[in-house]
Amino acid sequence: MKISKEAKVGLMAIVALSMLYFGFNFLKGADFFSSKYRYFVVYDNVGSLQPSNPIKLNGVQVGQVKSTELMTDRGNKVLVTLEIQKNVLLTQGSKVMLTSELLGGSALMLQIATGGKQLQQGDTLMADSEKGIQALLQEQALPVVKNADSLIINLNRIVKQFDQTGYVLNKLLTTTDQTASGINATIAQNRQAIAATLANVNALSASLIETEKSFKPILGNLKTTTDSLKALRLGETIAQANSAVATLQKSLTALEQGQGTAGKLLKDQTLYDNINRTIVSVNKLMTNFRQYPKRYVNVSVFGKKDKGPADSPADTTLKY
Repeated sequence: MKISKEAKVGLMAIVALSMLYFGFNFLKGADFFSSKYRYFVVYDNVGSLQPSNPIKLNGVQVGQVKSTELMTDRGNKVLVTLEIQKNVLLTQGSKVMLTSELLGGSALMLQIATGGKQLQQGDTLMADSEKGIQALLQEQALPVVKNADSLIINLNRIVKQFDQTGYVLNKLLTTTDQTASGINATIAQNRQAIAATLANVNALSASLIETEKSFKPILGNLKTTTDSLKALRLGETIAQANSAVATLQKSLTALEQGQGTAGKLLKDQTLYDNINRTIVSVNKLMTNFRQYPKRYVNVSVFGKKDKGPADSPADTTLKY
């Protein structure tokens, strides 16, 4: 049985189309010689994620994105179908993180949880997203932009202050120039008077110098005389003071040892008591004498015999 040319052409076309299809998918990363499990994950936004983008585990590609589908019935979320090698065991709690690559593409990174129950084909994984480079740059650039704004504001304020300072400096310089001009004019008008004053000052200085030379010997002699007088008077005063202190010390020592009348009065209690009794007796005798003087003084005008006092003074002597 011969095959017609049309059949051969059709068969070759089918084979060519099949090879083209499988070759295209192979170039996209499809592996037709190994079995894979299919899983699902739902994102709010997948960014630049496309079918055939890689799925990696610890940096090694273990699968690829099969398809992305918009879920209009669930708030326009995106359903992503994953094809992962069957030797990769996924457990409950495992996540699929959407990341951005340096060249602008997107990839999915598996984060397998430990200790969970193993997932079956067709299960849905937990979704997670990593901040892209653009978002990170924006976050890092935002403080820089704020600081730049503050710096610009401060620079503007400083420039304004410099403008005000420049105005003040210009005014100050103008005033200084006017003052200098006035001083120069005053000096020019009083040049002769100033010269005469300076000459008088020079003459006075010379006279003071000569006077100082004359006074120096006098001051030296006066100082010598004063020092001598001070030394002489001071020596005499010190000697007298030492003598007085020594005499006082001797007197105090004698009193302390009971020497002399004053010392005995201080130390001898018997002598003190006798003197005290004598003083009391004298006081009483003087009192009695004032009251009865005839007892002690008897004057006879007519030469009569003295009969004697009624009471002899001896009889009136106070007894103790």
